[in-house]
Amino acid sequence: MDRDFLLEQLGQTDSKSSNRPVRKKVKVKKQKPLWREYVEVVVISLAAAIFLRLLVVSAYRVDSSSMEQSLYEGDYIFVNKLAYKFGTPTNGDIIVFDYPLDPKKEYIKRVIAGPGQTVEIIDKVIYIDNMLAEIVPNAVNYDPKIMPAQLSMRDNFGPITVPPDQYFVLGDNRDFSQDSRDWGFVPENNIRGKALFVYWSWEPDGSSPNWSFPYIHSVFQMGFYFLTNFPSKTRWDRLFTAL
Repeated sequence: MDRDFLLEQLGQTDSKSSNRPVRKKVKVKKQKPLWREYVEVVVISLAAAIFLRLLVVSAYRVDSSSMEQSLYEGDYIFVNKLAYKFGTPTNGDIIVFDYPLDPKKEYIKRVIAGPGQTVEIIDKVIYIDNMLAEIVPNAVNYDPKIMPAQLSMRDNFGPITVPPDQYFVLGDNRDFSQDSRDWGFVPENNIRGKALFVYWSWEPDGSSPNWSFPYIHSVFQMGFYFLTNFPSKTRWDRLFTAL
């Protein structure tokens, strides 16, 4: 083997090879295939979505009218799951929680009173600790009729004191809501998060197609229904409505 070549390998030279240029190997980075880049983007996006879904926010669909005028049936909302990890609900918050009588179901209502506060309803007017409660403007829907306490707790209720670690909640569609007047308080451990905003809203339609066997047929029916009714059934004025 040539002696000069050995000296170059060791980074040395002698008088005969002092003027010879040192050869360096240049590593060429291999470019990723395009399909691999797409796969990585999809995987990262899915991982981020799963992380957000499990720990930060959840998406829900409102399927009743108990929260009108704030939320309508067919509203799709985002709920902040971290809102009460380092704090507690305040009066006026709209919360999602496990229904105390059946934890498999999830309800959405407005917090009216917290632990230690006394609630009383007199002819539809709410009092907290003997003071007139602050109500969110234009958020509550009422039936003008007032029912006596002997017939119903709808319009006259209490007074009652909220126990520790419990919350008293009502629906904004006050006279057409099953809430703490009917089934009691919401334990703090049942609360899943705070409603943030409406990100989509679809007007309910009794004539819309439903899932039925064979399900492949239903997919085409529902896809066609969505495409043809998208402009008219979307409640555009409710999109991104803060709660």
